Amino acid sequence: MLADIVEYLICPVCGADLRLAGASVRCAGNHSFDVAKQGYVSLLTGSGQPGTADTAEMVAARAAFLDRGHYAPLADAVARAVRAHLLRENVPGKHESCTETNDGADIKAYRGAGVEAGSGAAPAGGGRGPEVVDERRAEGRTAPVILDAGAGTGHYLAAVLNAVDDGIGMAFDVSKHAVRRAARVHPRAGAFVADVWRPLPIRSGVADVVIDVFAPRNGPEFRRVLRPGGAAVVVTPAPAHLSPLVEELGLLSVDEEKERRVARSLDGFAETGRHAIEFEMELGLEEIAQVVGMGPSAWHHQADTLDERIAAVVSRNVAKRQQKVVTRAAFHLSIFEPAHRSRPVP
Repeated sequence: MLADIVEYLICPVCGADLRLAGASVRCAGNHSFDVAKQGYVSLLTGSGQPGTADTAEMVAARAAFLDRGHYAPLADAVARAVRAHLLRENVPGKHESCTETNDGADIKAYRGAGVEAGSGAAPAGGGRGPEVVDERRAEGRTAPVILDAGAGTGHYLAAVLNAVDDGIGMAFDVSKHAVRRAARVHPRAGAFVADVWRPLPIRSGVADVVIDVFAPRNGPEFRRVLRPGGAAVVVTPAPAHLSPLVEELGLLSVDEEKERRVARSLDGFAETGRHAIEFEMELGLEEIAQVVGMGPSAWHHQADTLDERIAAVVSRNVAKRQQKVVTRAAFHLSIFEPAHRSRPVP
């Protein structure tokens, strides 16, 4: 799928358009970037990766946890939000800003695992491959482009592409370990390594939607790469996320300034919709280790000490005849649109 997104990419060195040339991507200035065997290209310049890049262990933990379906309600909510925005933008006379907000829980309690991510959002034909994009182009129509910033394994982008069956997905992350997985997450997704904090190697005005799930936000660059009428779908953890594990394991909590920092990072945008997503999960010892190991707390705790704490929490639940720990997932999903065409939510 790299061949289908290269037209939207630019050289991170000189800003010229890129083209696929055999096993590399090149620009007119003869800057060349090798395509990895997994099908992605690194457009990250300079030596070494930023210290914030997820490690191979963190990515493996995330993939294992998400594949069990624990965050399926969130993946479905992201997919529905993107699909709803695209449908609204493609209906004449329906381009007014949405000021409706829902601060209650949109998703009812969910317990258990084994639910396929995106299963509730994909319409018939959601699994169609690149041929649907060719069909749309042959009809003279432009396929919607969804950019996943800080995509990780591409889990949420895959759910979106299942719901938007003629969309093209672009996934980037600063971690090559994550991008290796994102490059193969969906037949209509292409992936590359890039740093969200730097100027993005993406042409201006090409993305219909930017999705940002638990990732840093570069407001000026998001605004630059969005097409007129585009929007950013942003997901952040709510204060109640992963309770009671946060308290019992001493994990990093969501600070009180989180929402203000999100708003500051998206200066030039207005929040035009918000949804609270909360549900319960039943987690065993291995799953708790995965959800902790895939997040920021993995950087701040010694593995041996954390394993002991997790085992103690599970043991206490077993003593109460509860084989798994009931854990709350809580998120805020917000829609941000460029401020010149949006009205902020009161």
